[in-house]
Amino acid sequence: MAYDEKLAERIRHALGGRKRVSEKKMFGGLAFLVGGKMLCGIVKDDLMVRVGPERYGEALRRPHVRPMDFTGRPMKGFVFVGPAACGTDEAVTAWVELGADFVAKPDGPRGGRRGHTKPARQPGRSS
Repeated sequence: MAYDEKLAERIRHALGGRKRVSEKKMFGGLAFLVGGKMLCGIVKDDLMVRVGPERYGEALRRPHVRPMDFTGRPMKGFVFVGPAACGTDEAVTAWVELGADFVAKPDGPRGGRRGHTKPARQPGRSS
């Protein structure tokens, strides 16, 4: 399944200064991880953000945001952000930072398995 490659580049730019960033194909799109912890991704042309349970309700009250739902059961703490809410680099960066803040919390999510992600592509380089 295809995903918005321009949005992927904007996310990479927003994550540019972070260490231990990796990318992994999942959910039929692309996920971005820091230290093995998924913070955001792309599914088709939607930005997926892991906001965490505490900020979930707040995120859902924003325009063009809906629960992340693949199976008829929304994943609490994850939201889809529609393209209309990602119109600027600043908006994308703000959503990416929200996800990064959650995964950086000491009581945040556990990391993924080691060795199962590939390093993020560097801006300006092709794979």
